Amino acid sequence: MFACHLFGINRQVHYRQIRRRACKQAKAGEVVGMIMEIRKSMPRLGVRKLYHLLYDQLLHLKIGRDKFFDILRANHLLIAPKRSYHVTTNSHHRFRKHKNLILDIVISRPEQVWVSDITYIGKRERPCYLSLVTDAYSKKIMGYHVADNLNTESSLLALQMAVKSRKDKGLALIHHSDRGLQYCADGYQEVLKRNGIECSMTNNGDPYENAVAERVNGILKQEFMLHTYNQDTETMKTIVKEAIEVYNNQRPHYSNYMLTPKRMHAQCEIKMRTYKTKNRSKYELAPA
Repeated sequence: MFACHLFGINRQVHYRQIRRRACKQAKAGEVVGMIMEIRKSMPRLGVRKLYHLLYDQLLHLKIGRDKFFDILRANHLLIAPKRSYHVTTNSHHRFRKHKNLILDIVISRPEQVWVSDITYIGKRERPCYLSLVTDAYSKKIMGYHVADNLNTESSLLALQMAVKSRKDKGLALIHHSDRGLQYCADGYQEVLKRNGIECSMTNNGDPYENAVAERVNGILKQEFMLHTYNQDTETMKTIVKEAIEVYNNQRPHYSNYMLTPKRMHAQCEIKMRTYKTKNRSKYELAPA
């Protein structure tokens, strides 16, 4: 009491400030706990998607977006983007290369366009390659396979998984990829023809021509950290399976209006957030 009077501070104001500070710290601690619970399965999920998932709880705590951002920053929970690039495409081969059929196409439903790509995961001591087939409309991973090499078989197994999960085989479907040997090979093309799937390929190796596939690769590697594991191929298959289950069923997509890929894939009424035209007539996918 003497100290409060000495410094010209009202005692009630002083204790009110202490209680307010303790309340804010308690709320911040609660928010951090909720964030860490989500990041158990999605370790590098960004602020915007965290805010979407926690919106109701944050509303109850009377914490807005800016305050939520401040709490993450104060607790060193902001995610800095990482970029890594490994060449997995060999386009110098004898097989036929196909035209790009999706440059001007309007994607309006699931299973209208599939995009395929191969990405490098794991460590240099135990390299692994993940083959993916993703629906361009919903961003749902339809098929995948992990291998310790770049043989055509891995991409073929991913395609076969996607074909099995296809809902309506009567609708037209385009398969889009780069000009890699795996996609141009006779065995791969035979599966596409047998299932009535039209083949499309990038024109010049520009990653923007296969932006959906490149973005999904980035999500799996940057957010699910698949490139950090140093495990054998069988263990990596289990890790990838768990990551894709979470990605398809739990992770909201900005380009899906914050729906998960599974929910987006179950309907066709929502207009797809599409590419933004860049200079030089190239395309860029809306943030995922």
